[in-house]
Amino acid sequence: MPEITMPKLSDTMTEGTLLRWRKKKGDKVEVGDILAEVETDKATMEMESFEEGTLADIFVPEGGKVVVGAPLALVLKEGEKAVERSSKPKAETPAAAPEAAASRSAISSGRPLTPRARAAALRAGGGARGNVNDGVRVKATPLARKIADARGVRLAAIKGTGPGGRIIAFDVESAPVGGATNAPVVAASPVAAIPPTPIAGMPETRIPLSGMRRVIAERLLASKTQIPHFYLSIEIDAAPMMAFRKEYIEASGGKITFNDIALSAVARAAMQKPKVNAAFAGDAIIEYGSVNLSVAIAVEDGLVTPVIRDAQKLSLKEISAAVKDLALRARDKKLKPEEYAGGTITVSNLGSYGIEQFCAIVNPPQAAILAVGAIVKKPVVNSRDEIEIGHRMSITLSGDHRVVDGAVAAEYMTALRKLLEAPALLLL
Repeated sequence: MPEITMPKLSDTMTEGTLLRWRKKKGDKVEVGDILAEVETDKATMEMESFEEGTLADIFVPEGGKVVVGAPLALVLKEGEKAVERSSKPKAETPAAAPEAAASRSAISSGRPLTPRARAAALRAGGGARGNVNDGVRVKATPLARKIADARGVRLAAIKGTGPGGRIIAFDVESAPVGGATNAPVVAASPVAAIPPTPIAGMPETRIPLSGMRRVIAERLLASKTQIPHFYLSIEIDAAPMMAFRKEYIEASGGKITFNDIALSAVARAAMQKPKVNAAFAGDAIIEYGSVNLSVAIAVEDGLVTPVIRDAQKLSLKEISAAVKDLALRARDKKLKPEEYAGGTITVSNLGSYGIEQFCAIVNPPQAAILAVGAIVKKPVVNSRDEIEIGHRMSITLSGDHRVVDGAVAAEYMTALRKLLEAPALLLL
């Protein structure tokens, strides 16, 4: 008699809105059937069934908000009878999810265990550090307990991000060895707001926070308070890039944007200077062997960062097509959970809005984000010490100083400048 619970459909999802039931009470259900449409903080997604039988009951009406792990419906196999419930769960009330739901949530969140975590979980006993969790009573999955014992991490110091606050394997793997709090940015505490002072006679409109805006507030607050930011800016000569784009369009008949060129250059430079293509993992720094490029895209409710995978291997034409596809589907809330997960470095471009220079906030757990400004005309001094009109573009790197030092970031920016001022190198 399995209950269908709200799955974790994105890495930052804590609740979802049940938009529409695709099955009705009494319908036969097969594994893989689409049961409902769910709106997360990032997209509208279809929820598949992992069970087969008859949809015996629906607990949440269309339009209801449901926390991750809370029951949505009941599926009965042939011959089973429903156990009478004292009351149906309220959509707004968190419910403790069964162990299977916690496991599915960890998988669907797009945060696979690292080989080190898997190896630690398979060790017998508490490892060399001993079992530091004897007698500790906290809500945690069995796999999370095994990893904690193997790594010597105290579960009592960890804030769980699983259903009902349960500690899952990802939380333990993100925690520093020895038991200090892992303080995962995706589980940041709610934003402490300073109440606005009422202004007599002032018309005002109160706009409730959407799920996306709430997550943005929590993650960016966590980023700015937990990550030591530093900033480096360069101004590049954009004239070669402008000439290159014109020649490329004339020669190929395809259209590319300045943003496409910038994205390609960011990815190529990150492979040349891999220390910026990294993440902070508590007791280690993870350097990635490929560039999964997160691209900041403005949508109606805020900002999303879908990922172009292995961007350093893609041609300009392929990057251009990938960005257009992601942007279109992001604005229609049609992206899949895995298309948001796994980014290694982010680019935010406000040049099309006329912004000449800005500093972006690091997108955790990544170590760097590039802020790209508009191409502007300005007086410059040429190689003959003459003042002339030039085209310049500003790029600012925001870095996590726990991972990237200033000299390392400067080397990366030098490599990026070389590619953007000689963009034909991107065709090699």
